[in-house]
Amino acid sequence: MCICDWTAPATFRELFERLRRLNVPPAQLETLLQEMDIRLVFTAHPTEIVRHTVRHKQRRVASLLQQLQIALENSASEKESLRLHLIEEIRLWWRTDELHQFKPTVLDEVDYALHYFQQVLFDAMPQLRRRISSALAGSYPDVQIPQEAFCTFGSWVGSDRDGNPSVTPEITWRTACYQRQLMLERYLDAVQELRDQLSISMQWSQVSAPLLEALEMDRLRFPVVYEERAARYRLEPYRLKLSYTLERLRLTHQRNQQLAAAGWKTTVEENELSLAPANSNEALHYGSVEEFRAELELIRSSLVNTGLCCEPLDTLLTQVHIFGFSLASLDIRQESTRHSDALDELTRYLDLPVPYGEMEETMRVKWLMEELQTRRPLIPSAVEWSKSTDETISVFRMLQRLQVEFGSRICRTYVISMSHTVSDLLEVLLLAKEAGLVDPADGTADLLVVPLFETVEDLQRAPAVMEQLFQSTIYRDLLPSVGEQTQPLQELMLGYSDSNKDSGFLSSNWEIHQAQIALQDLASRHSIALRLFHGRGGSVGRGGGPAYQAILAQPSGTLQGRIKITEQGEVLASKYSLPELALYNLETVTTAVLQNSLVTNQLDATSSWNQLMTRLAARSRTHYRALVHDNPDLVAFFQEITPIEEISKLQISSRPARRKSGAKDLSSLRAIPWVFGWTQSRFLLPSWFGVGTALAAEVEADPDQLDLLQRLHQRWPFFRMLISKVEMTLSKVDLELAHHYMTSLGSAENRDAFNCIYKIISNEYSLTRRLKLDITGNSRLLGADPALQLSVDLRNRTIVPLGFLQVALLRRLRDQNRQPPISETLGNEGDAGRTYSRSELLRGALLTINGIAAGMRNTG
Repeated sequence: MCICDWTAPATFRELFERLRRLNVPPAQLETLLQEMDIRLVFTAHPTEIVRHTVRHKQRRVASLLQQLQIALENSASEKESLRLHLIEEIRLWWRTDELHQFKPTVLDEVDYALHYFQQVLFDAMPQLRRRISSALAGSYPDVQIPQEAFCTFGSWVGSDRDGNPSVTPEITWRTACYQRQLMLERYLDAVQELRDQLSISMQWSQVSAPLLEALEMDRLRFPVVYEERAARYRLEPYRLKLSYTLERLRLTHQRNQQLAAAGWKTTVEENELSLAPANSNEALHYGSVEEFRAELELIRSSLVNTGLCCEPLDTLLTQVHIFGFSLASLDIRQESTRHSDALDELTRYLDLPVPYGEMEETMRVKWLMEELQTRRPLIPSAVEWSKSTDETISVFRMLQRLQVEFGSRICRTYVISMSHTVSDLLEVLLLAKEAGLVDPADGTADLLVVPLFETVEDLQRAPAVMEQLFQSTIYRDLLPSVGEQTQPLQELMLGYSDSNKDSGFLSSNWEIHQAQIALQDLASRHSIALRLFHGRGGSVGRGGGPAYQAILAQPSGTLQGRIKITEQGEVLASKYSLPELALYNLETVTTAVLQNSLVTNQLDATSSWNQLMTRLAARSRTHYRALVHDNPDLVAFFQEITPIEEISKLQISSRPARRKSGAKDLSSLRAIPWVFGWTQSRFLLPSWFGVGTALAAEVEADPDQLDLLQRLHQRWPFFRMLISKVEMTLSKVDLELAHHYMTSLGSAENRDAFNCIYKIISNEYSLTRRLKLDITGNSRLLGADPALQLSVDLRNRTIVPLGFLQVALLRRLRDQNRQPPISETLGNEGDAGRTYSRSELLRGALLTINGIAAGMRNTG
């Protein structure tokens, strides 16, 4: 099947019409739809700089503007009332502080992330399903619509402990309880509304026998409810049934509150909660969401069998399928060395001849495999471990309790960041076995271990690591099964941020692209289904950019209807703050996955193109690393020229900016502040540096290569996506303003070194810009997208003054570390001078950071 130039985001209706014109068989589309698995994972990465108070006011203003548009035919007094309300809201917003008032706790971040579910997504998801159903009816009327949960959500907020000591087992437990509380409260409201609506009388309608039997069972289990409601709802069976459902939801909510208060270490018995009836071992609360869903299905079946339907009931059932009782699945994430350090301490306590930390990789794998196959416990009880080891072990024990209470859906994925070797995965499986989450002897597992390959070296090594694991029957048996063919499923996460920081934009993207192809080929050979998890950030330097084009640019054949993507920081607000935005994003992500999976091509297998990209990636990486990693003055340049230290004082995250406190080297700095600093100073270096040198070397060696590059841009979605991202980033670069940062903030002793670095950056920018225009054939950046060009130009002009203000404030702020406070003369010469305090200068600097981030539409 040929590939078409479909780069503009498509609606369901537009896509299905395209597929029909391409003669895509209905059976092929239906098979894909039934197995489609899209997972969007919300994270608490510190890139959302706008206060949630301000976001709330933005939504109120948007709502009022929408009401004004609708009220065109209303009376003049109603329109004037709305106009005055809008003015009042804007005035209140104008006097609202733009800066965060305090450093958020992890639970604050949980509340912020879940806000999007409460306000938007809970109601938007059923609408998404109705859209796809309506579109299918127009183009493929015989194709069955996908399952309700074809698109679900995950969350790292409250469960991502990599580098964040504030995320403890207790915090994760409370996060799960809070998510469940929100869902139960929504269901209580929805069932109450259903009871009000389903006033069907047995005098006028038949009722199914199974529903009548269920009512008799409920009468015996809930005698108090029966006494209270039977007389009122004697002839209204649906209302009576929903009264019992409300009682069970109320009791489930009560138990959830008790569990949250007791904590994960305390076992709460049924009789302690007074939830079980006397002389009965049966609990009255819902033990699982399946029980709740079964009762709703019973009601719907009775309605359908008697010729009735109820849209609010269908909507609720869709929500239950998607969100369950857990709302979003929590992914645990931890750095790989935490597990090896814990096992090293354990083996030293057990006095093994060779402690785990001294074993070579081969010996580690052999020992881990042996331990996985024995039923003997490895971790002795009542031992006082170090704080780090105790917490590592406690996470698995908490996770086991969480699954017992909430079901495996709440938290089944364990992501290992900085995965390098086979032992990194087996360590987690062994610790999970000790907690009762994995039983290799029976081939059962309630935990999916997901390696996160982040650096270029790890991406290159990933296929070899996974092949060794796939060859192990023990490992394969622990993978979950999916699809009609019940294939084992392996989820793999690819890191954009650290690979970009390590090797630059072009090298990072090519290595991720190559890794996906190699891993999919490997999985296919072993008959394993693969779900790729893309750790994309908001900025181009961390894998960001338009989601539709990014999904289309994935290697053909690697998605097969399955994808998992992180949604981070400011991206959440831009995509999910309003229902219309959320539906647009969800629809276009889904259509992109369908299009990539169905409209296949062999362009990624073109040998000459791959060889060209390999050369470009290698040259780009060499040039990038020569500046970023090998230039001894680059760290000082970054520290002095960018507002990196001031960024760390923004109260936007519970997570430290550096992996190691006190360290000032590049390796300890996280990718987010790395990109944030370059963006504020208008260099945006991580998103483009090295591309120009790589392209120029190719064209200089053979001028005909420019024709090939132009052809690649026209035909290959991957290359077009690369060039598009570089172009968008270059349009935001302002080297004149960046030079002002350097000359004003750079120290005198580093002036010559800094000038050399700036010259390297400036030359690379000119080279990259020229070659980009040659490849696209445009005379200006973003020439093919006038709307985006205008938007970027307008925003660039508005933030230039903020850049100059920021430089002035940073210089004065930093000077206070070397000399007494600066006195400023205000008004006439006779006026008394004023001394600005450090806190005032810092506040001013932070306000400029907020303003520039808003104008750039990116932080980190």
